[in-house]
Amino acid sequence: MKKIVVFSGAGVSADSGLATFRDADGLWAEYRIEDVCTPEALTSNRALVVGFYNKRRREMLAAEPNAGHRAIAALETHFDVEVVTQNVDDLHERAGSSHVTHLHGELMRLRSERDPELIVPVEGWEQPLDARAPDGALLRPHIVFFGEAVPMFDAAVRIVSRADILVVVGTSLAVYPAASLVRYARPEVPVYVVDPGHPDTSWIRNPLIFIHKRAAEGMPELAELLQRESV
Repeated sequence: MKKIVVFSGAGVSADSGLATFRDADGLWAEYRIEDVCTPEALTSNRALVVGFYNKRRREMLAAEPNAGHRAIAALETHFDVEVVTQNVDDLHERAGSSHVTHLHGELMRLRSERDPELIVPVEGWEQPLDARAPDGALLRPHIVFFGEAVPMFDAAVRIVSRADILVVVGTSLAVYPAASLVRYARPEVPVYVVDPGHPDTSWIRNPLIFIHKRAAEGMPELAELLQRESV
């Protein structure tokens, strides 16, 4: 069974109504990164940071997986599929994807400020401001802030390096180190890019196939194509 690795970004969840970060009307147009997504911000204005992610969590729980998420999950019928995502929502899982690696953390988890390995689920959408981990430390969103290491990057490299087919969907390929994952695909592996825009792919040397459509439209089309070719 061929292995498909899907590398997804905010464009997949945008079709479920979740705001992206980098579009002109995205989250960074409303908030300064320095105010809500850095370790320093958590220290200086904990209430703002916790409130920001509570709002993201509430929006996520009100959203539903779209046709793009469902098409990715349905690929498991014919392929060995792993998803590597930059997204912190749980829409891939709710759509039915079995193997999802989150590069930048997960909204539905919190972690100890003292021990990054001490991770606990969050109930509902609200993290109380004074919530504490089992070790007594304050809890923080389980999100990779700007300036922090990406702990799942090495695992993602191993996943991509085993791909027979790489699908890149809904990502600008502008956020590093995540975007560099494409470089770890073996040279002969075809790379399918599903995006309505024109992400910079000039550095990709693999066979490249573009589907210039939004995820909710392009992914079902690509899934059907890949399934036909697998028969």
